[in-house]
Amino acid sequence: MAVAALAEPVVPVRRSWIGLLFAANLGLFTASFTPVQVLLPLQIAGLGISGKEAALGWVTGAAAVCSIIAAPLSGMLSDRTRPRLFGRVFGRRHVWTLGGCLTAAIGLAWLGQAPTLLAVGAGWCVAQIGLNAMQASLSAAVPDRVPVPQRGFVSGWVGMPQALGLVLGAVLVTAIFSGVSTGYAVLAVVLVLLGVPFALATPDDPIERAQVVRPTWRIDVRGNPDFAWAWGTRFLVLLGNALGTLYLLYFLTDRVKVTDPEGGLLILILLYTVGMVVTAVFFGRLSDRTGRRKIFVIWSGVVMAAAALILAIRPTWPAAIVAALLLGLGFGIYLAVDTALITQVLPAASDRAKDLGVINIASSAPQVLGPAISAPLVTHLGGYSTLFGVTAAVMLLGSVLVTRIRSVD
Repeated sequence: MAVAALAEPVVPVRRSWIGLLFAANLGLFTASFTPVQVLLPLQIAGLGISGKEAALGWVTGAAAVCSIIAAPLSGMLSDRTRPRLFGRVFGRRHVWTLGGCLTAAIGLAWLGQAPTLLAVGAGWCVAQIGLNAMQASLSAAVPDRVPVPQRGFVSGWVGMPQALGLVLGAVLVTAIFSGVSTGYAVLAVVLVLLGVPFALATPDDPIERAQVVRPTWRIDVRGNPDFAWAWGTRFLVLLGNALGTLYLLYFLTDRVKVTDPEGGLLILILLYTVGMVVTAVFFGRLSDRTGRRKIFVIWSGVVMAAAALILAIRPTWPAAIVAALLLGLGFGIYLAVDTALITQVLPAASDRAKDLGVINIASSAPQVLGPAISAPLVTHLGGYSTLFGVTAAVMLLGSVLVTRIRSVD
């Protein structure tokens, strides 16, 4: 008989549990996205070095490599963790949530004092290692504890912080607290305050020694083709997202030429968030009630591709406003439904966090490839119009690939 840690959940989770998981993810994504969209571009531009686009790409790319390693490794370890120091107070997940949270906070604090580009890269790498360890354990909470008929709804709430975190972070570091170093310190505090309560106040089932399986990096792709297609879908959609958002501040500054690029970026982020909040929970619940996931993923890709095409055809401030709202609408649907879909194609209960860590590579790898692809597109191959055209094509292709998944409707 399987222990609770490996059993398929059947009891719906309570609103308080969802709220604490929502808060932890809000802290996670506030600390993950705000540096990329706001603080790192400002910090690198302030170093006075030439080629700020390439420098930003180097920093985010190096950190993404660390993420690619940290996500599945920490997930695999959390699948097998039997903490001795705290006995049965913690199960196999929460120690990784706490450890990742504190590691990321240290990395953010270091970033605030980084005097050189190399130091900036090192600090962001440390932060990303901690954030990915934290994300691996938090991601596993859904298949660990949420029954399938409730996963679209819960995934909608878990997905919203990816937009709300950027809004919260952008408001904190641009409208409330000034200065790059202060901004990083604020993000570290927010991460700890929002992330720690979930680990301390929610159950975390321990795993028995007899249930621990031998660790392996191998995934039987032939035996689990749906998992492979789910990975490919997420990789392409998030590659498109990386292509379209990495240089958004520079796009507003150099192409649209808005008077206040930072203020303009904040407005676009707010519109994007409104769109995402409107769709995430509603369509997540709708996919639960209908029992269908793939059709929603496909249409979300169509909406996001349309947003990118608007920017490719009309690189103006009014067009950017419309595109931001559309992108939020589409991405809200995508995150809620695709996250629920992925939890239904995981190969084994004993490797949930490791397999989700592999899925998270599909989120991290685009941060490596995004700069490598987008930098030459912007500087040598047609500029921002070409960049957003490629973004639309990649997002559309990724969403259509979901039709290859057979075990989920």
